[in-house]
Amino acid sequence: KDDLILQKFVEMASDASDPDCIIVDFFAGSGTTGHAVMAQNAADGGSRRYIVVQLPEQLDPDRMEQKAAADFCDELRKSRTIAELTKERLRRAAKKIKGDHPLFAGDLGFRVFKLASSNIRAWEPDRDKLAETLEASIEHLKTDRTEQDILFELLLKLGLDLCVPIERKNIEGAAKQAHEIHSIGGGSLLVCLSPAIPQADVEPLALGLVDWHRALKPAGETTVVFRDSAFADDVAKTNLTAILHQHGLETVRSL
Repeated sequence: KDDLILQKFVEMASDASDPDCIIVDFFAGSGTTGHAVMAQNAADGGSRRYIVVQLPEQLDPDRMEQKAAADFCDELRKSRTIAELTKERLRRAAKKIKGDHPLFAGDLGFRVFKLASSNIRAWEPDRDKLAETLEASIEHLKTDRTEQDILFELLLKLGLDLCVPIERKNIEGAAKQAHEIHSIGGGSLLVCLSPAIPQADVEPLALGLVDWHRALKPAGETTVVFRDSAFADDVAKTNLTAILHQHGLETVRSL
């Protein structure tokens, strides 16, 4: 089978003494390479990682060689693309490997990323409608993007591993409004993307961040990021930043 052949290749090209080895496949197909890497890790206790790339090529059910794959995507209620086959193969392979090697404690999960433009609006002024352009640019982030989209762009911009763990915690403000905080990489990055931070919430939010930062005890410097348009005014933003600085959180940024 193809996965056994590739697994042997993975074994020959790397070994468990190289725990940070990364296997890259730019033509993922059904995900055979990822399957092989996970299987070899389970076989020898390695911790290799893989990056597989697959364009969302459409499957044509009218073509004999693609009909079975297209029908399978229909059964899964997924779009008829090779990329959907890749993801499903990796899910099922991980489940089987876990069943065959119940004592294996390695990572069998994966994250899926799609190439997209930046979540941050580019400054493209219409000189004939400058006032309207300025008004539209108050919110720097694109409104059709999710918080997760923004978080992963931050990881890329700050040079953090895309597979670092992400934890979430709610901190209540003075008006009982919950602000969701994301801790990335054990506290290396703390992100609050609340759309509005009232003046009354500045102190409880800042102190909540400080308390969580102390509990996480990150090894290096921590960067704290907020949505710039969330603050009622510059005074609120300055006060929050000052409180964080007083407690050792020196790197504060806004988007």
